[in-house]
Amino acid sequence: MKIGGLGGGNTTTGLNFEQKVDFQELIKSIPGYELNKIADKVGLGLFFEHNIVARCFRKYDFYKFLEEEGVDWKNIISKRLLPDDALLVILQETLYIIEVKYQQVTGSVDEKLQTCDFKRKQYLKLLAPLGVKVEYVYVLNDWFKKPEYKDVLDYIHSVNCHYKFNELHLSWLGLPSFNK
Repeated sequence: MKIGGLGGGNTTTGLNFEQKVDFQELIKSIPGYELNKIADKVGLGLFFEHNIVARCFRKYDFYKFLEEEGVDWKNIISKRLLPDDALLVILQETLYIIEVKYQQVTGSVDEKLQTCDFKRKQYLKLLAPLGVKVEYVYVLNDWFKKPEYKDVLDYIHSVNCHYKFNELHLSWLGLPSFNK
């Protein structure tokens, strides 16, 4: 799927990350979706055809959400992790931590990919009191398809984290979509 909504077969089924993009802006561009403030709630509500399907959090808003739910993070972990994008899919009771890594030259992203296990486990501890599952996913560009990334990509899967190349399907996130 291309940014703006139409992909193969004229369906709206995914988010295409052709470069470092704003997740919230990208999802708002998909027909049928809206991202709006929810009265007296932290973060933004993600609505599909006017029905709330998820909540979106960034950085410190995630911790305000925990506070809203009565979870004191300081009693669970010693240092905050600040998610670029966290998507709480309501029906699945699953929080998706989405990290977009777009690389064109060798750099520090190489080592960052190896931290998903620790981060996922920290989020699992934080959300255990709420009974919420956690999925940690990297959206990578084609740079990471090079043979020298095979070991780190294998590692990501071995620790129950995920990676996708260039695209993140709505169905993978447990979000509805429709054909045009």
